[in-house]
Amino acid sequence: MSNCFTKLVCLGTCYQCLLVAISPKGGKKMNKYELCVVLDAKLEDEQRNSEIEKIKAYVSRFGGSVEEPIEEWGKRKFAYIIKHMSEGYYYFIKFSGNKSTPGELENSVRIMENVVRFLIVKQDA
Repeated sequence: MSNCFTKLVCLGTCYQCLLVAISPKGGKKMNKYELCVVLDAKLEDEQRNSEIEKIKAYVSRFGGSVEEPIEEWGKRKFAYIIKHMSEGYYYFIKFSGNKSTPGELENSVRIMENVVRFLIVKQDA
C-alpha cells in the first residue's frame, strides 16, 4: 500500500485513497459539513429561494461545493421567542469544503438580515 498523503501520483486504488475525499483543486482534503439555517417566517417563497441561492454562492466562493438536494423542513414553531418571532423556515444544506470554508461561511451568513439562526457542524467520516 502506498502512502498517498506524500505522493499525489496514486491512481486511487489503495485503501487510504478510498477513505479520503480529494478535491479537484490541488489535491486538498475536503471535509463534509452540514449547515442548518432558519429563515424569517415572513419571507415569500422567492425571497427564501434567493437567500438559499446566496448561501450556495458563498459556499462556492469559499472553495466548497453544495451537495444536492437541500432539505427544506418548512415552517416550524420555535421553543421560545427569537428576535420577536415565534416561527421560521428550516433548511439543511450539506456541503464539502476545506477547513477554512466553515469559518468564512459563518462570517457571511451571520450578517444576512433574514437569517434568524444558523449552525454549521462537521459530519463524521
